[in-house]
Amino acid sequence: QVQLVESGGGLVQAGGSLRLSCTTSGRTFSSYVMGWFRQAPGKEREFVAAIKWSGGRQDYADSVEGRFTISRDSAKTTVYLQMSSLKPEDTAVYYCAADEFIARANMRLSRRYGYWGQGTQVTVSS
Repeated sequence: QVQLVESGGGLVQAGGSLRLSCTTSGRTFSSYVMGWFRQAPGKEREFVAAIKWSGGRQDYADSVEGRFTISRDSAKTTVYLQMSSLKPEDTAVYYCAADEFIARANMRLSRRYGYWGQGTQVTVSS
C-alpha cells in the first residue's frame, strides 16, 4: 500500500513562494510517476506537474511552467513542488499522486494515478 502525505501549504501573498512536500511510504519508487494536481472551489481537479522517479523526466501545466518546479529526493523518498511568483488563481487544494508505469503521454491524466494524498490548502491573497 502506497501512502502519500502532503505538507507545506498555507497563506501567501501574490508574488510569494511556497514549497510543498509529499512524503511517501518509503517503498521503492523507481517505476513510479509522481504528480501534483490541484482543485479550486467549484472547479475540476487539474494537472500541475509530474516527474518520473527514475530518470527525473518532468512535465508541467502551461499555467505553471517557469514558476513551479517539481523535484524528488530519493534518499528521503519525498517529492517537492517549489512554487514561485504565486498568483491568486493558484489558490486551491494541492494533491500529491502516484502510480507505476505511467506513459509520458498520460502523465497529465488524473485517472492514471491510483494513489492520492489527502491534500494541502494553498491560498494566495492579492
